[in-house]
Amino acid sequence: MQLTAKLTAILPEQTVAGKNGTWTKQDIILETDGQYPKKVCISLWGDKYDKNLLKVGSKLNISFDIESREFNGKWYTNLKGWKVESDNAGGQSYSQDPGSYAPPVFDREGGSLISNDDCPF
Repeated sequence: MQLTAKLTAILPEQTVAGKNGTWTKQDIILETDGQYPKKVCISLWGDKYDKNLLKVGSKLNISFDIESREFNGKWYTNLKGWKVESDNAGGQSYSQDPGSYAPPVFDREGGSLISNDDCPF
């Protein structure tokens, strides 16, 4: 799933030493646009994201997965961000998804690489 929203708060980073090693989690609060804006908390795991993108008031594009788990008969849902981009054109990005690579596009006849400026769409 993907969400474009304004960053309204950055919660303190959590670092925990568990049985599988040390992990870090950064929770951020986003607010959607529209007549009835909604606030959404998304967790960013690890330390591979660009912290410079996380500025209160900036608009971000975030790709995330929804995951629920059961504990003692109650269900808990988490939104785990795996890609963070600035909403500006050509903005920086953070991605943990190895499948986000897009291969180059080649011209069918000449076999030459097509740049983004040459694409008709």
